[in-house]
Amino acid sequence: MAADSTGSNTPSRAVFWRDPSKRALIFQFIVFALAAWFVWVIVDNTATNMRNRGVATGFGFLDIQAGFGIIQSLIPYSEASSYGRAFWVGLCNTLLVAIVGIVLATVLGFLVGIARLSPNWLLAKVATVYVETFRNIPLLLQIFFWYSAVLKPLPGPRSLHEAGDQVFFSVNNRGVVMAEPVFGAGFSWVLWALLAALAGTWFIRRWARRRQEKTGQPFPVLLTGLALVFGLPLLAFLLTGMPLHFEPAQMSRFSLRGGVTIIPELIALLLALVVYTAAFIAEIVRAGIQSVSHGQSEAAQALNLSPGQALRLVIIPQALRVIIPPLTSQYLNLTKNSSLATAIAYPDLVSVFAGTVLNQTGQAVEVMAITLAVYLLLSLLTSMFMNWYNHRIRLVER
Repeated sequence: MAADSTGSNTPSRAVFWRDPSKRALIFQFIVFALAAWFVWVIVDNTATNMRNRGVATGFGFLDIQAGFGIIQSLIPYSEASSYGRAFWVGLCNTLLVAIVGIVLATVLGFLVGIARLSPNWLLAKVATVYVETFRNIPLLLQIFFWYSAVLKPLPGPRSLHEAGDQVFFSVNNRGVVMAEPVFGAGFSWVLWALLAALAGTWFIRRWARRRQEKTGQPFPVLLTGLALVFGLPLLAFLLTGMPLHFEPAQMSRFSLRGGVTIIPELIALLLALVVYTAAFIAEIVRAGIQSVSHGQSEAAQALNLSPGQALRLVIIPQALRVIIPPLTSQYLNLTKNSSLATAIAYPDLVSVFAGTVLNQTGQAVEVMAITLAVYLLLSLLTSMFMNWYNHRIRLVER
């Protein structure tokens, strides 16, 4: 305390660097400045080295003709397409693996996780062996196993079919070949009927939930939804004169022509990713179910709920609050692990864009920057969606 001219005591002003909040701001500014300087040094050094070596920069190469083919493309593509088009082909193939893999791994993981807690001794042990086996084998080895040891030894098309045969379905070392669906003019009505059925199922589910909250009476939403989803499109299909037929593949002298082919690289990659990731999801599901108090199961039994109803209506909804956060990590891992596709030449983003395009153009900085940004964006979007869903099912305290 210090005395002023009037003789009153006033607190002395604190020294600037002794104020914790202000000192924290100084440290944060110093760290930020060092990080910015570090990034600037790297960027400047890279630009200088590229300029000294005469390496071109910029993204103009995306408009140049690619000149190479891709064995699988979900969008129109040919050798006359640009490098930018090749980027979109690789991105679509990556999204295909990520989306299908996440759905299949989730279903398989939930089934195995529930099976691990089954009172059936054999079923529980089989699920345990599955988890302990596949989660402890490196993913890359599993990819090689499915591709080299399971799919490649299959017989070739010439061993299975004679020249001129019409083939509606075939499994061989070239992949899975199926007849190609050809849609007629009225098939759009079938799609509209499917959308209407899905929308109707969603409204029925909301109505059934409010009805059960008010009266306690359940409504068979699942059976009703299945009847709508399958019945309404089928009715539209029949009324429009069945505007769909299948064109079989034709066996030539050496290979199958036409039809729809699922290449073995895609099959092997999906099998490995799904089986591997599902083993981790199964453990997450098992832990989530076990985190729910046993009293909840007893309460469900007291309400005369069947074991299936108790699991679906009581246990799983509460377990999801524990399951969702680690499940998000597994979804992110599956999406990023799909980049291992380059080991078996599946044309994903890394193989097509960060591989072939980079080698042909030499634009390493631009190509890798785009590739890294894409995987970062996919991870952030996945995290945002899962965080939204986790917030939506959170426990609301009264």
